Amino acid sequence: MDNQNKSSVLQWLVPTGVMMVVVIAMLLSFTAKSNKEAEASVSKTLIASTEGYGERFLHELQKVGKVGETVSEIFERIGTDDSTRTSEVLGIAAKCANVEKVLYCTPDGQAVDQTGAPLDVGQEPWFEEVLAGEFPYAYTFEEQSVVVVKHIGHNAEHGYLMLYYPMERFAEMLLQSGYDSSSFLVIVDLEGNILGVSGASTNACLQGGNIFSAIEAENKENARTIRNRLNNSSRGSVDIQTGKQRQVLTSVPLGTNRWSLILGVSESYAQRQANYIRKNTRDMVFALALVIAIFFCVVMVINIVGKIRSNNKKKELEDKADTDLLTGLNNKLATERKIKDYMAQNPDKQCMMFMIDIDNFKKINDTMGHAFGDEVLRSLGIQIGAIFRASDIIGRVGGDEFMVFLKDVATDEVILKEAKKMENFFKNFQAGEYVKYKATASIGVAVFPQEGNDFETLYKAADQGVYKAKKRGKNQLAFYRDREPVGQGKE
Repeated sequence: MDNQNKSSVLQWLVPTGVMMVVVIAMLLSFTAKSNKEAEASVSKTLIASTEGYGERFLHELQKVGKVGETVSEIFERIGTDDSTRTSEVLGIAAKCANVEKVLYCTPDGQAVDQTGAPLDVGQEPWFEEVLAGEFPYAYTFEEQSVVVVKHIGHNAEHGYLMLYYPMERFAEMLLQSGYDSSSFLVIVDLEGNILGVSGASTNACLQGGNIFSAIEAENKENARTIRNRLNNSSRGSVDIQTGKQRQVLTSVPLGTNRWSLILGVSESYAQRQANYIRKNTRDMVFALALVIAIFFCVVMVINIVGKIRSNNKKKELEDKADTDLLTGLNNKLATERKIKDYMAQNPDKQCMMFMIDIDNFKKINDTMGHAFGDEVLRSLGIQIGAIFRASDIIGRVGGDEFMVFLKDVATDEVILKEAKKMENFFKNFQAGEYVKYKATASIGVAVFPQEGNDFETLYKAADQGVYKAKKRGKNQLAFYRDREPVGQGKE
């Protein structure tokens, strides 16, 4: 039965253990994958947000450029010889484009603004870019403006129209965003020179006017990554640290003048966004882990209940196998086994064994019938079991033979007292419901371990006591070794 229980436990424990290991491994893998996907999702979101700001900025420049195109067409038709009229048109252009400065410039760099004031821009560093005509915009660090350049006439044969878009407008772009106060948005050229800032302009990444010089000392590899992305017009996010502040920089190409837009947010902000994305995954993993735990507990409960039932069934079967069906006492095998077990576990405890033989039992069967004889045995089993402790061992070991093993009888006084109790029991024992029959017995007593330190020896000693009692005339109790008499009676 024990082997069956162990086999049953292994049958569910091994597959359940394997399943738990597999599920835990899958959950860990899934969690790691979800974390990476959350980080990738945050990066995509930041890239999309940065691209959105870039589109808004370019849209502003394009609106200015459309005004410039219209004014350029006007100058092509009316010419630029009349300075008064030219200033008036430039003034109208400034209002329509919502800029503070508009120039008409000749190919040699001589210009006039909407107020009619003459200017020489030919010596400006950015004017060479205008002459090259490679890009539609130029940047003036002195005035911190993007110059929107439009040609007047074919190949600018009649000069240039220049509309100055102030970067102060760009500075307002992050004011209504959902980013924290440490976030910033910056336009840079290929060398990392800062052309415009929106948001936290005092951020350590923006000090010195060049983003690379501000971050390269502590972030060489990631600064190199950003530089490569600017050169390759690619996009992406990197983590950087400036002092104690950790940030995420996301760069995207603006698509014009080889400028790029960089969005900087705190790492804590990016982490909050990732945690929000991971929330559903965490909830699902928690729910799944809870289901697995409940399943495991249910399996454990089922196994425990099954084991309890199995043990109860085992005990019930053992009890049935150990029980004498007629008297309800232990049968011969159970009596012998239990006494041997107790002797082995308590070799120094003084105990006593009664061997009881019903006197003239054959006569009872012959004169009153076997059914009545069974009733005598049944009554004896019930009544004798009631006068001793539940821990004592009482059994029917033969047709009309009974054995009583009393545990832990410490003194001779107790031995004599228990012997007297047994003798008095048979003085008052009667069987039969309608016909009362007074049955007697010959009783032998042996003491463990003095008169036998194993079952067989003790049994033989008690049996010798029975022989003495029968020899003396039955209906009495006799010790294997004579002790102080406990009284005797005659049948």
